[in-house]
Amino acid sequence: MITQILVWSVLLAQILLALAMGCAVIRVLRGPRAQDRVLGLDTLYVNATMLLLAFGIRTGSTLYFEAALIIALLGFVATAALAKFLMRGEVIE
Repeated sequence: MITQILVWSVLLAQILLALAMGCAVIRVLRGPRAQDRVLGLDTLYVNATMLLLAFGIRTGSTLYFEAALIIALLGFVATAALAKFLMRGEVIE
C-alpha cells in the first residue's frame, strides 16, 4: 500500500514538473525582456534538477542524483554570469 502511494506520488511529481518546465520554456521564448528570459532559464534548470531527482527516486539509481548535482551547480553559475552580464554588460572584468 505504501509502495503504491510512493509510486503514484513520484509519477504525479514528474508530470507536474514536466508541465512546469513547459511553462518555463514558454517564458524563455516569449519573455519580453532579457530579465524574464533569465528567470525562465533559472526556473528551467531548477525544474530539471527536481525531475532528475524524481527519476532517481523512482529507479533507485544514483546516477540521476549525480546528474542533478551537476545541473544545479552549472545552473547557479550560469544564472550568476547572466545576471552580471545584464547589470554591467560584461562577464569578465
